[in-house]
Amino acid sequence: MKKLAILTLLSPTLAYAGSPSPEIATAPAPAYWIMPTIDIRARYEFGEVDGLDPSHALTFRERLGLRTQEWMGFSAFIEGEFSQAAIDDYHGGTPGATPFDPGNTAIADPETNELNQGYIQYKGFDTVFRTGRQRIAYDNGAIIGNVGWRQNEQTYDALSFSSTSVDGLTLQYAYINQVNRIFGSDATGFAGDIGTSLHALNASYTGVEGFTLGAYVYLMDFDDVNAFDNDTYGVSAKTKQFGLDLYGEIAFQNDAGAAGNDDSWYSHTYAAKTISTQVVTVGMEHLSAGFRTPLATAHAFNGYADAFVGQRSNGTTGGLTDVYASHIIPIFWGMKWTNTLHAFGDNEISTGRGWEIDSVLAKKFDDHFLAIVKLSHFETEGVLPTTTRFSVEMNYTF
Repeated sequence: MKKLAILTLLSPTLAYAGSPSPEIATAPAPAYWIMPTIDIRARYEFGEVDGLDPSHALTFRERLGLRTQEWMGFSAFIEGEFSQAAIDDYHGGTPGATPFDPGNTAIADPETNELNQGYIQYKGFDTVFRTGRQRIAYDNGAIIGNVGWRQNEQTYDALSFSSTSVDGLTLQYAYINQVNRIFGSDATGFAGDIGTSLHALNASYTGVEGFTLGAYVYLMDFDDVNAFDNDTYGVSAKTKQFGLDLYGEIAFQNDAGAAGNDDSWYSHTYAAKTISTQVVTVGMEHLSAGFRTPLATAHAFNGYADAFVGQRSNGTTGGLTDVYASHIIPIFWGMKWTNTLHAFGDNEISTGRGWEIDSVLAKKFDDHFLAIVKLSHFETEGVLPTTTRFSVEMNYTF
């Protein structure tokens, strides 16, 4: 749900099959040979998990980059990412991260300084080729994403391309040999950067009138982290029928589960109705026992309290069914207010695992400034602890 992280925050229609390809530029080149890029975020976040001390984090993240003008189709981009904590009364999420206090509730925004992106790019023949460290996010981020909610995003050392040379077809491929995770280069173990031999193929087709059809194959082999290995095959469809935005996705995964030798299934469906300026969405996401998504933007799914993030990543949910309903309404001062209710069940959609309420206020001031206030509460009916999170942030991009 997250396309409830953005499905509820901005619009449910973003959770569609086939992510948009990079824009194939045909306009005149920029006036300057090198252009700066700036992306700054300040956030206060509070977290409280039963059994742990509450946490308070006031963090600042700056992404500063330089992008070159194209020359015969070639260009380059380099971007550093720098995170600081003005209030560090929290647990950064893993050993090696700063701060690290396992008695506190985890807020996965450690202090880091690192190369976020650095790649060479070629555009030609309706295709974009990139080699180097880069942002990769396919579809709605449910399997492979960039974890953009956290201050230190997840990027990939990869060779990739995105092609629209066939009418109606967007074809994307990436060979990834390292995942640069959100905990930073100082993190230890599987929470740190991970070497991989990973093939990701994603396709989207709009040639059938009224439909966007998608398919993907992700073959993931991680160095020394067998618990993350998997082969995942999926298809999806998005359409507008009977005045409803409809979405359906199903995926099969082998080499899944805690033992690494089980087959598992994933499905996600929703229907959204726009009524004047409001949007109502109902949906269900299901992960059968063992289905794992170690590279997902997990915060965007199963509630903003992040109660299931770890289990979703390593396939130890034992089965998870998330039935949700959301309502988006514009209110005063141009703000959007989104409220989402989740009911969680197990693999058989029978045993209650808890419920959650999420509430988000978003205000876009102009093309550069965006403010977000987010409140979430997960109430357990099982073994996971009750969790409350609150955050307020300001974003600036240039």
